[in-house]
Amino acid sequence: MKKVALFLANGFEEIEALATVDILRRAQIPVETISISNDKTVIGAHNIPVIADKIFQETDFSEVEVLVLPGGMPGAKHLNENEALKKLITQFNDEGKQIAAICAAPIVLGGLGLLQGKRATCYPGFEAELTGAQTTGENVVVDGNITTGRGPGLAFDFGLRLVEQIAGLKIRQEVQNGLLL
Repeated sequence: MKKVALFLANGFEEIEALATVDILRRAQIPVETISISNDKTVIGAHNIPVIADKIFQETDFSEVEVLVLPGGMPGAKHLNENEALKKLITQFNDEGKQIAAICAAPIVLGGLGLLQGKRATCYPGFEAELTGAQTTGENVVVDGNITTGRGPGLAFDFGLRLVEQIAGLKIRQEVQNGLLL
């Protein structure tokens, strides 16, 4: 089973991060939360403290196959300012590994030029920062190795799409049914 790393920056959108982690874990997909700061405690956009599993600088990403970026502001801005994270994302893209971003977080991918010629979605108002993308306004968009989601109310759709990509439609349907969706 593919291993997932979900990144937390101060100001992250709690619903997008925690619903995605919850849904992936319900599907028995190994996922770790990674703080991009030097502290495991990360404060969400709505002042909810979350303790990450690991700190970026201390994490070995050699077995990770999927990177997930939750949105929220200023969380997405902080992700976009982290050069080590952007280098990792670029490496993953070059290797054709899966990258997912929701809400404002696709700005990181847009800034790196990874959405050039691809279909993508994001939180309304951030479309201009998805350089070269064909923005769709859809809830979740998959184009090649990149998955983008629109926002917090669609975190379940986003998480379930990741489950489907990683573990298959049958597991997605089992998790979805268990969530009464």
